[in-house]
Amino acid sequence: MMEHVGIGHFDEYFRKIRELLKADGYAFIHCIGRMSQPGTTGPFIRKYIFPGAYVPALSETFAATERCGLWCDDVEVLRLHYRYPVKHWRERFTNSRAKAAAIYDERFCRMWEFYLAAVELEFLHGSHMVFQMLLSINRGAVPITRDFMVDAERAARCAT
Repeated sequence: MMEHVGIGHFDEYFRKIRELLKADGYAFIHCIGRMSQPGTTGPFIRKYIFPGAYVPALSETFAATERCGLWCDDVEVLRLHYRYPVKHWRERFTNSRAKAAAIYDERFCRMWEFYLAAVELEFLHGSHMVFQMLLSINRGAVPITRDFMVDAERAARCAT
């Protein structure tokens, strides 16, 4: 959700995360990001879809975590992954378009279709991605390998 924090609030956001962490705790941050240099949010998205939102570059994110004294214990970049849920949302919207038009209006439907198609293509051919960061106050708070995440996920699945 960090893309909704806004570029002017990154330090405040990461300071709050640091404040909330226990000495042996860690935070998992999931964010839409860009692989390119810092930029701006497109005017259509800024005006009609997510006012105040900003898709950060990894360089901006790392700079903010460094200023706030947080360890980036792990980062994973999901290059193409988010294209698939967006594609699914676009297809589902298309299949339910008449219902959406009855609730909202034709203008909303056209804007939403444009947004979903543009975002899908940005994740397929553009510079957008999703990144996930594991942050802590102390570098020893997070196990040295990623196995603990997979093990916890498997245990959770078996418990249900």
